[in-house]
Amino acid sequence: MARPKILITRRWPEAVERRLAQRYEATFNPTDLPMDARALGEALKTHDALCPTVSDGIDSEVLAHAKGGPARIIGNYGVGVNHIDLKAAADLGLVVTNTPGVLTDATAELAMLLVLMAARRAGEGERELRSGGWTGWRPTHNVGMQVTGATLGLIGFGRIAQAMARMAHHGFGMRILYNSRRRVSEAIEVETGATFHPEIDTLLAEADFVSLHCPGGAETFHLIDERRLRLMKPTAYLINTARGPVVDEAALAQALKLGAIAGAGLDVYEAEPRVTPELMTLENVVLLPHLGSATGQSRTAMGMKVADNLDAFFDGRQPQDRVI
Repeated sequence: MARPKILITRRWPEAVERRLAQRYEATFNPTDLPMDARALGEALKTHDALCPTVSDGIDSEVLAHAKGGPARIIGNYGVGVNHIDLKAAADLGLVVTNTPGVLTDATAELAMLLVLMAARRAGEGERELRSGGWTGWRPTHNVGMQVTGATLGLIGFGRIAQAMARMAHHGFGMRILYNSRRRVSEAIEVETGATFHPEIDTLLAEADFVSLHCPGGAETFHLIDERRLRLMKPTAYLINTARGPVVDEAALAQALKLGAIAGAGLDVYEAEPRVTPELMTLENVVLLPHLGSATGQSRTAMGMKVADNLDAFFDGRQPQDRVI
């Protein structure tokens, strides 16, 4: 019996690629450069499964190529699926899976790193030192904000936000506020030290740090816009490890430039890999290249989840992480 043909759009950890090659007729992308819409569409015409990442746009035009072809499943490498037109995929009878759970701690760690880097002006300090501009210790040099005991507001309170809340509350004694569509159980609130805020606007006005953990999509597009940035304290910091389009980057750049908020830490962007040019000129923002899940353990575990989902599907079982 012929092995299912699968296409992996980017380089994945070696152990994952080796496992996939053993079971499937696997096509890999040795250049590790993004595939364009035409190449993704052509892949759907010739492969049983497409395995994209969160940076691959799988819209209705790309998916239209699957009509009448062999493609039956999209095994997404990542939790978020807002880059995939789920309605179009469902209309074509395609199964879509994702990789929840295995990147929770890594992404929460990175969100906490951005809090610390932004508050303690770590990026500014390293740039000064590397450039040869540091003249030595002095009492008023590069003074930042103390994180311990500050108030952290979380917008969205899923796995990653809850993990960050635990780190922040138990590790740094931070007071935790959260907003989400549904209030979590009292047990989770007690464990994480979190207090529910039904309104985003009141959370923004009270928090010293605001960390975003909501999904992408039309409902959250520019959730943090000029109006909401004005609600934040002038001493507050915005952290985004969720989805780039949740923040109006132009409005954020203006707020940072004018001192409407003290700083920001970003790991995701509206039009990746492009970053709003003005942000690149500002000292009071930390910019990281989408490193949220970038630990060896998490990236390998994500790939193994994709493989598990593919194995289940092609064995006639229900994939554990089926989205549609």
